[in-house]
Amino acid sequence: MNKLNFRTFDLNLLRVFDEVMTQKSLTRAAANLALTQPAVSNAMRRLKDLLGDELIQRRGQSLVATPMALDLWPQVRKMLKEFEQALSPGKFDASQTEASFVMAMADATAAELMPAMVAILEEEAPNVTIRCVPLSTRDPRQLLMNETADIAVGYFPSALAELNSMLKFEPDIEFEFERLFDGHYVCVMRKDHPLAHQELDLDVFCQARHLMVSFSGRSFGAVDHALTTLGRKRRVVLIVNQFFTAGQVVAHSNLLTVLPKHFLSVTGTFDQLKIVELPFELPKVHIDMLWRKRLRQPQAHAWLRETISRASTRAFQKIKLKR
Repeated sequence: MNKLNFRTFDLNLLRVFDEVMTQKSLTRAAANLALTQPAVSNAMRRLKDLLGDELIQRRGQSLVATPMALDLWPQVRKMLKEFEQALSPGKFDASQTEASFVMAMADATAAELMPAMVAILEEEAPNVTIRCVPLSTRDPRQLLMNETADIAVGYFPSALAELNSMLKFEPDIEFEFERLFDGHYVCVMRKDHPLAHQELDLDVFCQARHLMVSFSGRSFGAVDHALTTLGRKRRVVLIVNQFFTAGQVVAHSNLLTVLPKHFLSVTGTFDQLKIVELPFELPKVHIDMLWRKRLRQPQAHAWLRETISRASTRAFQKIKLKR
């Protein structure tokens, strides 16, 4: 195969290729494309020369695709659909699209949100693909700038505070965000923990052995900051980067941890845990979605955000009912 020069590559050849593969007939493809059959044949011949593969072969009265054509076709179809959507403002049909999206979330957020999200997709957008990637930071703006993810869902207090501050002086900032849910942190221990049947005051809390959830691996978080303002500190003996891991470890040890209360119902260990209000104040935990303002597929992304919002309403209503 010759090395392709994509700057001079004629994308119309891919449109012809897609139609020929769909119709399995040069005549029908030509009619649908408003071209002559010789023009379609010539386009397929040019594509063959560029790719170094026959793509289609005639067997009797039928056209048969080569293995390369079969591998290439799904990617070409997806690209053409996305290109069509990008050129058709306001025209996004979720029931027909084969779009794919990447969402950055922590394990806890995905466990809460994705069951409701999948239910909506199965009903309204069966060909949409969602890929969840781990969220290892409280500031996902770089992930979004690098296009590693299309949207981030989670708790981003510092990033959103900075963006809110920037909005006062620069209305046209690079990012937008939307609040999905408000919750609060609680102390969690196993039900038969030695501290489970006594008052958890500040002294008892600080003297206990703690597990900390830290996406970045840092050993100083919101709990430690709040304790520092009170002139106190706790003893953290284990740091993990997943809420599920925290739930499992605490359910089978004498460690305490601090988790979002709304997450506990999806841990799988809820019936083994005791929930205790913290003996000091912590800021509320907010679940937000954050995205770049400048998007390649604004209509598709708007649909994604609306779907996430609906899914979060369903998910967190169920969580409230379980409490």
